[in-house]
Amino acid sequence: MRSPVQNRDRSHRLIDLIGRHDRPTTTEEPEPSTVKVVRLRHGEVHGTATAGPDASGGVVEDALTYANGDPERLVVLDYDCPSPQQIRHLARAWHLHPVLVEDLLKAGQRPKMERYPEVLFVVARMATYVDEIEDVQVTEYHLVTHHNVVAILRQDGHNPATDRAERLSQNVELMKLGADAVLYSFLDLVVDGYLQVLRELGVDREQIERQVFAGDPKVTERIYRLSREIIDLQQSCVPLAEVIQDLRAGFAKYRTLDSLRAYLQDVSDHLSRVNTRVEDLRSGMGQILDVNSILVTQQQNEDMKKISGWAAIGLAPTVIGAIYGMNFDVMPELHWALGYPFSLALMLTAGVLLWVIFKRKHWM
Repeated sequence: MRSPVQNRDRSHRLIDLIGRHDRPTTTEEPEPSTVKVVRLRHGEVHGTATAGPDASGGVVEDALTYANGDPERLVVLDYDCPSPQQIRHLARAWHLHPVLVEDLLKAGQRPKMERYPEVLFVVARMATYVDEIEDVQVTEYHLVTHHNVVAILRQDGHNPATDRAERLSQNVELMKLGADAVLYSFLDLVVDGYLQVLRELGVDREQIERQVFAGDPKVTERIYRLSREIIDLQQSCVPLAEVIQDLRAGFAKYRTLDSLRAYLQDVSDHLSRVNTRVEDLRSGMGQILDVNSILVTQQQNEDMKKISGWAAIGLAPTVIGAIYGMNFDVMPELHWALGYPFSLALMLTAGVLLWVIFKRKHWM
């Protein structure tokens, strides 16, 4: 009988198979598949190296040899858009399961965590806000830990502002705790990115509220775009909470250090705040959209009142002109010397009288 964890992983895999897609083929020039290797010992950086796709195999082999030589050593392999050849080379070096290799070759997966013999696999999505185009860009990462080596693979997207390996290795005391510390630090980096995006989205929301009450006709499109960005962020951060929950469930079995448990608990707390704020922001955008719809409807009603009022004012002269324009011989006013100025005065009086009435009713 399958355990609840196995059943949950199996259901996640079915979802991934449905939603998974190959990397899109574009006409743009593909990004170079570089790998940055950071070597650490006792938490301190002992050297870095960066290699392109042609030389990455040898650099990675040297790094793995370095890591296997001493359990106190730690290696971080930071891939940018790795090629299938680079992934297969890593798979052969670690004897990865074919299903895991397939996952690494595919992008478009939901955040998840899976355990294999001697290997931990995590999918996470990092979000960044681009203020110039008011857009949230989501970058998918695959993380694989194998003993004292961590591979971080950026599958898609752009994240030029974050030098991942450099930032992760800054906390010497934390890096002393091994590969799990790198994984938890990366998740903390991801959650911090969510908080920054939320701050930027909060600024956009305030601007949209001012636009709504100012009657800006272009605000509806901006509301829709911001709502779409919030949904994209929610699809990244909400499943990550389940990943952290699964990691915490394995604390006892895998004898996770107390200091790492506390660190992951802190990440979990921050992520809970993120999820709450995302939900509040999404609800708030729904309310703003409702208010905007009400204001647009009210403005349309006001416009219809004005149109109806002017139509009624124009109708009075039309009726008078139609009456005196009928082809009847017996009409006393037709042969009256003052008939023409009288009819004009009557039209003007009727129009002014109706304008005064509508003005008092706030229709004009």
